[in-house]
Amino acid sequence: MTLTEQILDQLPGDVLAQLRRVDTLWKSLKENTAPIPNVVKENPTPLGEVDFDVVICGGTLGILIGAALAQKGWRVALVERGILRGREQEWNISRKELETFVELGLLSAAELEKAIATEYNPARIGFFGGNDLWVKDVLNIGLNPVYLLETLKTKFLEAGGKLFEKTPFQSAVIHPDGVMLEAGNNFKTRLLIDAMGHFSPIVQQARAGTKPDGVCLVVGTCATGFPKNDTGDLLYSFTPLQNQCQYFWEAFPARDGRTTYLFTYMDANPQRFSLEAFFEDYLRLLPQYQQVELEQLQFKRALFGFFPTFRESPLRMPWNRILPIGDSSGSQSPLSFGGFGAMVRHLKRLANGVHEALQSDQLSQNALKLLQPYQPSIAVTWMFQRSMSAGINQQIPPNQINELLTGVFKEMEQLGEDVLKPFLQDVVQFPALSQTLFKTSIAQPGLVLKIIPQVGLLPLLDWMVHYVNLGAYSALYPLGKAIEPWMKNLPPIQQYYYHRWVEAWQYGSGGDYSIL
Repeated sequence: MTLTEQILDQLPGDVLAQLRRVDTLWKSLKENTAPIPNVVKENPTPLGEVDFDVVICGGTLGILIGAALAQKGWRVALVERGILRGREQEWNISRKELETFVELGLLSAAELEKAIATEYNPARIGFFGGNDLWVKDVLNIGLNPVYLLETLKTKFLEAGGKLFEKTPFQSAVIHPDGVMLEAGNNFKTRLLIDAMGHFSPIVQQARAGTKPDGVCLVVGTCATGFPKNDTGDLLYSFTPLQNQCQYFWEAFPARDGRTTYLFTYMDANPQRFSLEAFFEDYLRLLPQYQQVELEQLQFKRALFGFFPTFRESPLRMPWNRILPIGDSSGSQSPLSFGGFGAMVRHLKRLANGVHEALQSDQLSQNALKLLQPYQPSIAVTWMFQRSMSAGINQQIPPNQINELLTGVFKEMEQLGEDVLKPFLQDVVQFPALSQTLFKTSIAQPGLVLKIIPQVGLLPLLDWMVHYVNLGAYSALYPLGKAIEPWMKNLPPIQQYYYHRWVEAWQYGSGGDYSIL
């Protein structure tokens, strides 16, 4: 019996079978054998009267924007295939990002504090062969998803929202004036928001079998029995390349133990290992990582998954009246797992944008794509993902990735928190990136030269385009804000487009972020 079988058999709910079901999905993705759904169709006949302004499919993250739109007075239905309930595992986030809930009126200050299950400081960044550095107030808040979602659900229903649980999405027909959604019952709506995640059937149909350009595999557990549990790890490695992958670790104190994750970046080559094999490596290496024997730990739950990412991001929907959000949109950074943190960062922008789209009836494919715009700040991170991974047959020195990261983070630390902290929260800004590149190139030119053959010349040239665009967006955003007084008297339709372009420049340059 393997270590994975031994540990997972201790947990309730047949976790081993769940892991193997996810592995089956991972195998079909690698081999590109998953059938392409055909769940969205078009009908040229007008639909007539609708029941809702917005129907949201996928409740876990959909309730966030659903509650915001309901409070703005829109008729909102939320369709969830199961029961809308948060998971036991905490969501880690930085405190400043949580202010969005208060700004949108979704939580009071007291409710926000109650939603915080854990808070710790500091967090470590370190790589094999290098020195550790420590930061404070980055992803150091553990939010209680059960309390958060239950509170948002109550606010949603009080504002007039309609919740349909145990109602899985089946199909949608796009009419010129609305969408007919089939999910057990028929729902007629002006706009369909897809919050069903990476594996949404709508997204799978829109992508038409395109394989992801990159994948992040992650496994982990929450357990008690660790000798130390008052600090965290944001990005840590203590091994060279293994199985043609660089292994990275995260650790967070939790209210009922300590959560530890092992993750890695790779392509979707059919020769890549399974999640179960990765979990075996996690359990084999965990004692060395946390200085504890497995026999000392009492495992509470296991976590595992894989997160595909696409260079063509965000996803362009080929239909009118459908808006993907969260992981469905494919707009998260290829360095992050997407999910809750990425959704919260864009929640205010999306809620206000959908509100304006409904007000001005801008629900065409071209109008809605401005709500998920191209963002150079995300596009440039593809180079970082490539530099932290190796091709299945690529020959690079075993410790090259660790040496690169040690050198880059050393320079960022010397440049100060204005450079380091945004990057750790998936925010890339032109001045900070330029300073880091310049300083690293001068101080450690050998490291930079090694990266070129690792990532390839064509990807490097492609990255240069996004880097230039990052600088352009950084210049355009203040100009866009400067003309705001003259834009206030524009008709609603022109205001919608003006606001979307300014937001694209703001978020596309990392201008939405502040460490204050």
